[in-house]
Amino acid sequence: MVEDMKAAMKAGEAGRTQLAVIRLARAAVQNAEIEKLRPLTDDEVKEVLGREVRQRKDAAEEYRRLGRADRAGTLEAEIRILQAYLPEELDEAQLRTIAAEVIAQMGAASPADLGKVMGPLMARVKGRADGRLVNAVVRELLA
Repeated sequence: MVEDMKAAMKAGEAGRTQLAVIRLARAAVQNAEIEKLRPLTDDEVKEVLGREVRQRKDAAEEYRRLGRADRAGTLEAEIRILQAYLPEELDEAQLRTIAAEVIAQMGAASPADLGKVMGPLMARVKGRADGRLVNAVVRELLA
């Protein structure tokens, strides 16, 4: 992240957005370290960056709903910058496959078993899938 920040600084005006996003991400990581009173592990850093991406996705959806496509586009550009530091997200087909495996392992058969499946499944896809999408896929498979 530091090297990317230096490169953005050298790029001047062209790297201004990237520089701002990296600085905000570093600040979020540092705030989390202060909160925990220790350096973060790689998984914790990914979690913080994932939270930053989710906040921007939610805000972009809201801006689109309000007709502010310009602001939504800016946030989506920021999301692309942050996603470079995260593992690749699972697509829906991959998520369905993993969810079906976990459902079979847990012996789940009805929507009442949702809680039994979500814990192990979220541990398996941690940082690579949005929780809302995981929940929707599991509900669909259990229906």
